[in-house]
Amino acid sequence: MKKYKVLFLCHHNSARSIIAQALATTHLSGKFEGFSAGPAPAESLSPYAIELIQEMHYQGEALGPKSWDVYSSPSAPKMDFIISLSDRAIGEGVPVWPGSPATAHWDFSDPAHTNGTNMEIKRAYVSLLNGLQARIDIMAALSFERLDKYRLQDELKAIHQNLQ
Repeated sequence: MKKYKVLFLCHHNSARSIIAQALATTHLSGKFEGFSAGPAPAESLSPYAIELIQEMHYQGEALGPKSWDVYSSPSAPKMDFIISLSDRAIGEGVPVWPGSPATAHWDFSDPAHTNGTNMEIKRAYVSLLNGLQARIDIMAALSFERLDKYRLQDELKAIHQNLQ
């Protein structure tokens, strides 16, 4: 079975896109190889994101914030899907991606901006993880082989709209 390469984008690539990468890579369907990046990578990963990723027994590429330039070069892996997770990443002069992948936007709040107790902050991260898991589950149920690129983009957008 073909593994589809999915690049998740968020501004700092320290939580949302990192969690999405781990969820896609560890998805039970085995359909995805997740990647993540952002236009302004943070210096380190969120400790809350690290904790959640460790709980899902992620075994993919080493995780760390990285620039989306890594995936826009001609030698980069060709992505099948590019999914932005924040409006901020969309407005950053998105690169042209090799291979013309299907694109979508799933808007998720940055849990790093959550104020409150340690438990309230962790709850925001778990909520993010659950929201991403729901969308990736729906995406995994799509029959990619029977959908052309434009229909696939419509389906990816519908996933976000149906779960709001």
